[in-house]
Amino acid sequence: MNIEQQRLQEDRERKKHWKKWGPYLTERQWGTVREDYSPNGAAWDNVTHDEARSKAYRWGEEGIGGISDYKQNICFAWAFWNGKDPMLKERLFGLTGHQGNHGEDVKELYYYLDSTPTHSYMKMLYKYPQNEFPYKQILEENRKRTKADPEFELIDTGIFDKDEYFDIFLEYAKNDAEDITAFATIHNRGPEDAEIWVIPTIWFRKTWFTGHEPFMPKLSLNGEKTIKAFSPQRGNYFFNFDGAPEFKFCDNETNREKLYSIPNEKMYLKDAINDYVVNRYSRHLNPNDFGTKAAAIYKLIIPPGGSQIVKLRMTHQKTEAAIEPCEQIMADRKREADEFYGELQERVKDEDMRNIQRQAYAGMMWGKQFYYYNVERWLEGDPGRYSPPKERKKGRNSDWRHLYNQDIISMPDKWEYPWYAVWDSAFHCIPISRLDPDFAKGQLLLFLNESYMHPNGQIPAYEWNFNDVNPPVHAYAVQRIYQIDKKMNGGKGDQEFLERAFHKLMINFTWWVNQKDSEGKNIFEGGFLGLDNISVIDRSHAHKYKGKLEQADATSWMAMFSLNMMRISLDLCEFNKTYQYTATKFLEHFLYIAGAMSNISGDNISLWNDEENFFFDVFHLPGKEPKVMKLKSVVGIIPLFAVESIRVELFDSLPEFKERLDFFLKEKPKLAALVSSWIQPGFEKRRLFALLRGHRMKSILNKMLDSEEFLSDYGIRSLSKSHEKKPYTLRINGDVLSVKYTPGESDTMMFGGNSNWRGPIWFPINHLIIESLRKFDYYYGGEFSIEYPTGSGNYVTMDIIARELSLRCIKIFLKDENGHRPMYGKNLKMQEDPHFKDHLLFYEYFHGDNGNGLGASHQTGWTGLVAEMIHKYYKSERRTAEDAEAEFTIR
Repeated sequence: MNIEQQRLQEDRERKKHWKKWGPYLTERQWGTVREDYSPNGAAWDNVTHDEARSKAYRWGEEGIGGISDYKQNICFAWAFWNGKDPMLKERLFGLTGHQGNHGEDVKELYYYLDSTPTHSYMKMLYKYPQNEFPYKQILEENRKRTKADPEFELIDTGIFDKDEYFDIFLEYAKNDAEDITAFATIHNRGPEDAEIWVIPTIWFRKTWFTGHEPFMPKLSLNGEKTIKAFSPQRGNYFFNFDGAPEFKFCDNETNREKLYSIPNEKMYLKDAINDYVVNRYSRHLNPNDFGTKAAAIYKLIIPPGGSQIVKLRMTHQKTEAAIEPCEQIMADRKREADEFYGELQERVKDEDMRNIQRQAYAGMMWGKQFYYYNVERWLEGDPGRYSPPKERKKGRNSDWRHLYNQDIISMPDKWEYPWYAVWDSAFHCIPISRLDPDFAKGQLLLFLNESYMHPNGQIPAYEWNFNDVNPPVHAYAVQRIYQIDKKMNGGKGDQEFLERAFHKLMINFTWWVNQKDSEGKNIFEGGFLGLDNISVIDRSHAHKYKGKLEQADATSWMAMFSLNMMRISLDLCEFNKTYQYTATKFLEHFLYIAGAMSNISGDNISLWNDEENFFFDVFHLPGKEPKVMKLKSVVGIIPLFAVESIRVELFDSLPEFKERLDFFLKEKPKLAALVSSWIQPGFEKRRLFALLRGHRMKSILNKMLDSEEFLSDYGIRSLSKSHEKKPYTLRINGDVLSVKYTPGESDTMMFGGNSNWRGPIWFPINHLIIESLRKFDYYYGGEFSIEYPTGSGNYVTMDIIARELSLRCIKIFLKDENGHRPMYGKNLKMQEDPHFKDHLLFYEYFHGDNGNGLGASHQTGWTGLVAEMIHKYYKSERRTAEDAEAEFTIR
């Protein structure tokens, strides 16, 4: 057990709270729903980037490369100034959903480079221009651009062309749980001496107006080089600084006069340090050197090619000569991080893949955020303060009054998506479980907690609308992480975790059955289901066309959910045989769903189309024949995900489960015939449950593995390329609607236009495709071959196809023969510059033809699945029959 693993064990056993401090500050609190107190729900406009430096937040705090305690009471982050910008660089700049031609978009360059799971060592890089930051140019150029144009990024402004910028490496190392060293190493990449102000900043989150704080916290000068942070509830912390900085104090209070043209309630204001450094205006600084916000100000002149380090150390006790051991603390934690990842990556031989995987893991760890949202308080307002607008009491999230979130959560992207999305989070937990299975399990249980899950059983989607519906992949993640953790724990499964999750998932399953199968047909709706603009219509509002949509993907997700729950039931039978009765319940659900997909309500209407040999949504209009929406998208591939295999020996140990299986074989032969050859034993007498029989499976795979349809050099596209030349067109009530293959950014404003499922490659879908192919291969035992690619005449097993698809996805990040990474396209600066080329961004999705990175640029959430793909890619080289059994086959 290496030292980082020992820390994880100490944290698990509550011997030491190693995770008490971490990267829990978001990168954008402005423009979020939580901070929106407008009557019309216009969150992007209620608090803007320009206003953020003067506005004291209610629900959280933001910063660059910041850390906080796990309740975000004390915050620390870095601010910078190049002497030319109109404001301090205290927060990352980006465009709102209304300003960007493809939705919200951060316009900065920063990279997460390293982090251990206890955050004992962390490292990130921020690139800061030496010339005035082009705020105006970015806003104006993006205002000119249309949906047909690419996004205009910071690097496109030319501000990095002459290398007139600083590389700022931010590092943290824990000497103990509350003894943390922080370094900012600033490199001048430019040709001349360059000035920079480095401003490490400490502040308290504003909690004192809620009525929960009996006494005010306080920051004060404690000697020549130390700031003491005192909280009545948490005691003292000491921030010890190297060198001779200038210390300034103010309060974390709103500048009401500046923002609202009304008199200020307080004298010392949040933006005082900004005003002092940039404008030498000191009226709102506290001359007595105390407050609730403080900064140490360093003015540095760095020669060309040179660097300087700003050092500090936070301790819970007053420490003499606190700075002296900092170099050694940092070196030791870096070495231990290398040891931790060295063991984890032992099989990964390719150095570039090791770098990709480690940075993906780093992003997963840096992506943790303190998320605070009490909907009841948000709707009603705080005691003794102004009441929110009356409109909100019947508006957004008004029927989620029970929701009270105050936790550390893995975020999709701490700038573009600084709020959880439930199906994103489920995928995050897969790679995270390799580093820290306790955190992964805790995340999954969090969303099933009473303060998250609605009393009716719905899991909240995301803060813009908790009522939206995400694909039900939570059970998949629970079962998958249970197996990963079990194997890492020497074959001992976490029964408590699995049982707790299962009982809550039962409630969620019931919600789906009651709410999304309104006619009791076992055909499900669900709306857009996280796939945003994949359809010709907004699937969440099919009623606008006075019709009803029966969804192939919603129904397939529910078939998958059924099999996931059956599998969890059978896993729990290891501890309690009573769970075989719930296994039969979910088996029956699965079979009835399979039957309904082929014959909806006995009306001979099928979601499977024999002409196209593919699954499609069906749209029902009153008094008219149902319309089969023959749009070839991943909606028709998702039935592949409903697959599980069982060893025959299990039947003998679970007689009631076997009896129910026999009943269906005898009494429901038509249903039994619909699902794959579960009567026919496969390799080593395994039995298969799957929505797809041989013909349908081959037909879907034939299209999926065709380079003229779904198969890209970089994975599986979300829409068939055949729609490039032949867009799909649908006529509804006189309207002519059309969808064409769009491999890059979205060309529609549906869902704000900030994502595109009409052609690009998405990692979560590719991950599930690869997992499903492996499950099928374990049943067939390598004796079932498919043509790959379609039309090549080359037949290989599905396990080999899964491995090849993994490699296609990984290739998005890998250097090619020219040393270029597909994700960076034609940007030679990012491809070839030694200070850029090995720093990676984990984009939201990728161009379907060339692999360029698109969407949110730091979506290390589910794109972090590339780390799992690399793990499996190397593991599959030496996979044994035992490995296959442990991962995917129910014993």
